[in-house]
Amino acid sequence: MAEHVEIMISEEDVDKRIKEIGEQITRDYAGKQVHLICVLKGGSFFLCELAKRIDLPVSLDFMSVSSYGGDTKSSGVVKIVKDLDESIKDKDVLIVEDIVDSGRTLSYLLQMMQDRKPASLKLCTLLDKPSRRVTDVKVDYTGFEIPDEFVVGYGLDYDQRYRNLPYIGVVKFD
Repeated sequence: MAEHVEIMISEEDVDKRIKEIGEQITRDYAGKQVHLICVLKGGSFFLCELAKRIDLPVSLDFMSVSSYGGDTKSSGVVKIVKDLDESIKDKDVLIVEDIVDSGRTLSYLLQMMQDRKPASLKLCTLLDKPSRRVTDVKVDYTGFEIPDEFVVGYGLDYDQRYRNLPYIGVVKFD
């Protein structure tokens, strides 16, 4: 079965929205340093573009997590594949994610981060699918709210492909 990708959100619209989020974060964190934590792999494209648009000192760290259990559904049980390199205690932390879907993994991750005693902890996502939410997760900065479609591009993949698309696309199967 072949597939193709249809554009959902153009490269220009993605760039414009990331600039707006960067400006909002700059205002909200005025006078502070923001510690950005990227959830790998998908969040890396968004993190790089967002960091360039925050007009404040930023530091970066990376984390890789895996939800396991069912074949296609997150069990909410999170395995830390790569933990942070440094402590977040007393830092203003902003978790940067590519997409919030069911909320199970991020709910667990946010609680784990809160236990590490940051000065503040917020969540920023490029894409949000609230229709799929099964666990309440507060998203502080959202790029786009999208319908329940299988999306790729800007770090999101289908079988490790399409991450490098400069737009958000929907995978359609022929």
